[in-house]
Amino acid sequence: MEDITLRQTGGLREAAREWGPVVVLREMLRIRLAKFALTIIAITVIAAVFSPLLTRHDPEKMDPMNNLSAPTGKFWIGSDRLGRDQLSRLIYGARISLIIGVASVALSVVAGVAIGTVAGYFGRWWDEVLMRFVDGLASIPGLLLALGLVAVTGGAVLNVILAIAITATPAKARLIRAQVLSIKERDYVMAARSIGAPNSRMILLHILPNSFAPIIVAATLSLGAAIIAEASLSFLGVGVKPPTPTWGGMLRHAFETVERAPWLTFTPGAAIFLLVLAFNFAGDALRDVLDPRLRNTR
Repeated sequence: MEDITLRQTGGLREAAREWGPVVVLREMLRIRLAKFALTIIAITVIAAVFSPLLTRHDPEKMDPMNNLSAPTGKFWIGSDRLGRDQLSRLIYGARISLIIGVASVALSVVAGVAIGTVAGYFGRWWDEVLMRFVDGLASIPGLLLALGLVAVTGGAVLNVILAIAITATPAKARLIRAQVLSIKERDYVMAARSIGAPNSRMILLHILPNSFAPIIVAATLSLGAAIIAEASLSFLGVGVKPPTPTWGGMLRHAFETVERAPWLTFTPGAAIFLLVLAFNFAGDALRDVLDPRLRNTR
């Protein structure tokens, strides 16, 4: 039995080495839409990291004499109703969107993996209690739950991250639970259990490593949803508080002056659309690469 377990885990380690990050990236670049998606994501990351170097104006500096300016040599894509440079706010807004998106998805993955693994592996009352709690969270519309949480706790960045993470946790918990229920019945797990492997070893060496592929894909797809959630909260006025630039906040202010300066609605809307689309394309490509059944049909 021990030999079977070692052969199974050894084979999985070989597969993990074969499909490392570099190989996965190379395979993704063979997919046309993935190239577009990774380009958009790379541009957004560069804009977020190097915001101070890429902007000519302070995104929070007001210039009432040039409010609602049309695109000019000074304001390349115009200025808002307070005279703030639209391009600078757009670039700095990428930082907020990525920070909140990545952090909220990471927290939801950690919480979902913990809840789903315990519920799926131990079963019985653990499964009943944890999954009923998850069902309760899932029964509340995500945006409504996030809206309520942020309205109560305030619009600090950390509060927005936690609110979006809580709304995204049920889907991750259900996904990992389903994976654990399937994997724990496989031969190599049964063999490890028969030789007296402790639960911690079973979970860390056999269950979780074989559950990560769908979680990675789900996390990539969730990034787009998290960015939309952040933009929606800011648009509704309960997200990150002004004067911090956010894409949703820019849209909110643009719609208040849409009749006088309709061009202000285009750039933040296009930024949200392109980044969400890019993460969806990247998630689909990653699924195609990591799923052997889809990989062989590409």
